[in-house]
Amino acid sequence: MGRSLAIVGTDTGVGKTAVTAALYAYCRRHFAHTTVAINKPIQAGPGDREQFQALFQLNQSPESLNPIYFRDPLAPPLAADREGVQIDLGMPWRSLLQLQQDYDLTLVETAGGLGSPMTWELTVADLVGEWRLPAILVVPVRLGCISQAVANMALARQCKLAVKGIVLNCVEPRSPEEQRQWAPVEAIAQLTRVPILGFLPYIPEPWTVESLAMAAATLDLEYLELQELPSMTGVVAT
Repeated sequence: MGRSLAIVGTDTGVGKTAVTAALYAYCRRHFAHTTVAINKPIQAGPGDREQFQALFQLNQSPESLNPIYFRDPLAPPLAADREGVQIDLGMPWRSLLQLQQDYDLTLVETAGGLGSPMTWELTVADLVGEWRLPAILVVPVRLGCISQAVANMALARQCKLAVKGIVLNCVEPRSPEEQRQWAPVEAIAQLTRVPILGFLPYIPEPWTVESLAMAAATLDLEYLELQELPSMTGVVAT
């Protein structure tokens, strides 16, 4: 049974896609004998799945990359209501289990922030916690990110979500002084009680596999134990 790692964020637009792509590029470059897949359980509006496919030429079926897709870029239950359908979380669950059968490691990029609704009953934090996926939390480097990190970690713990580390992501170019002032590593680590994996530098587009792998190499990835993550054996689908 393969391993999985969820990439979750404090909000929409914090750079989960950049972090996921950087980790994938890093694994492909440095773990030659490890097969890696990407999974976007639910996507609303075009964007991530198209970018992943264009960048990496993934050897995956479209359904395994993104089991549930909605046209409108809205919260999934709102997008589902617009299309007159109900969200069946069994679909992404089965897709993820199959990826674990076929690949050594699956990177699962969630939608929105930890508090974003996946259905009218479950948030991202609920789902990742119930699926028992170890996760990394992406926090954008900007004014207010300390409180975002603290609040989201409180939600993660409430939902029994195992966060292995925090990535401080530069979604825009940030000077070293801005990084120190807005995202003080020691303070965030002390307040959240979670290891800080480091700052992911701003990665200008168009992205390349090389630029993404180099960006990921700046992080303290040993905390993630990418080749030794726990599997989901025995977990019951939501």
